[in-house]
Amino acid sequence: MPLALLALAIGAFGIGTTEFVIMGLLPEVAADFQVSIPTAGFLVTAYALGVVLGAPLMTALGTRVTRKRMLVLLMGLFVVGNVVSAVAPVFGVMAVGRVIASLAHGAFFGIGTVVAADLVAPQKKAGAIAMMFTGLTVANVVGVPLGTYIGQSFGWRTTFFVVAAIGVIGLLGVARLVPEQPRREGVRLRNELAAFRNVQVLLAMAMTVLGFGGVFAAITYITPMMTEIAGYSTSSVTWLLVLLGLGMVGGNLIGGKFADRRLMPLLYVSLGALSVVLALFTLTAHNKIAAAVTIVLIGGLGFATVPPLQKRVLDQAADAPTLASAANIGAFNLGNALSAWLGGLAIAAGLGYTAPNWVGAALAASALALAVVSGVLERRTVTPSRRVARHSPEPALAPASRS
Repeated sequence: MPLALLALAIGAFGIGTTEFVIMGLLPEVAADFQVSIPTAGFLVTAYALGVVLGAPLMTALGTRVTRKRMLVLLMGLFVVGNVVSAVAPVFGVMAVGRVIASLAHGAFFGIGTVVAADLVAPQKKAGAIAMMFTGLTVANVVGVPLGTYIGQSFGWRTTFFVVAAIGVIGLLGVARLVPEQPRREGVRLRNELAAFRNVQVLLAMAMTVLGFGGVFAAITYITPMMTEIAGYSTSSVTWLLVLLGLGMVGGNLIGGKFADRRLMPLLYVSLGALSVVLALFTLTAHNKIAAAVTIVLIGGLGFATVPPLQKRVLDQAADAPTLASAANIGAFNLGNALSAWLGGLAIAAGLGYTAPNWVGAALAASALALAVVSGVLERRTVTPSRRVARHSPEPALAPASRS
């Protein structure tokens, strides 16, 4: 794998840290701004919606510059957003800082995915994508637990200053290690938008929204669920987030390995198992050991879908992949916003802190249904062409020439 993938992984590490660390700090942030935990959960929703809107917007703006330059600019925007969050005097300003940082998220991963895939041979594209996303998953093993510990020990604002510093390192890494690629001639926004006419692209994005939304429904409220239901202490949340991150790393690597070989079967298995595990989490959340095991499984199954879903979008939008790739990153975060909102509604309705798990199970099961539909449509498209090729008459032999 090229060294440039390390630079992309560093940027992904910083972005992943700021995206997920808020979940471990919701009680501290809520107490500081004197709002409820469901209200503080809006910071998750605001970030996710920012990614949804920012992914296509920033990618469209970036069509006039090289991909490397756009990646550097996006990391700079990410740093600014985290500094605003760190110094926010009121809850509203904190939300604005989250949105500013989120505007860089979707476009960075969308453009970075295309760059990563272009750096390797065609049969290694999913592996390269997974390598980039390893930064995101490692953030959940190192960045998020460390950020949670720092926030609980020295104040949550310190965490966001540290994340901003990581962003600076990521910016320098991209500027130094990612090769300069000339801007493709003839690239027009109209061409990029044409990819969204493909039904398979839309189905893949819908699977992304629902499948990864199922994961976020559970993990957005993991801190109150583990402290109030499972009986863990607040300090134990850090180690639970490490377990979640380890599951994500494993799932991402497995997804990257098998997506280049058996993409759709991998989606069937991972989405089906995810829906079952999320449903069981409503029961296992009442036992410390069972809850910890379930958290690992949710992380692993959830991130096993990331490389195949991203690769499927690239494959189906091969002629103009950049905007479609970024939009699919936005789809991940649309699922995050949807599930965080629905999970918050379930808690606010008095259904308890385990209620978001049922929401997640329903979303993941819906994603599985769409995957089956996508697979059926693909087989119907491929099979007739094979039949035509199989039953086409043999070309007549030319008569032998007479000498």
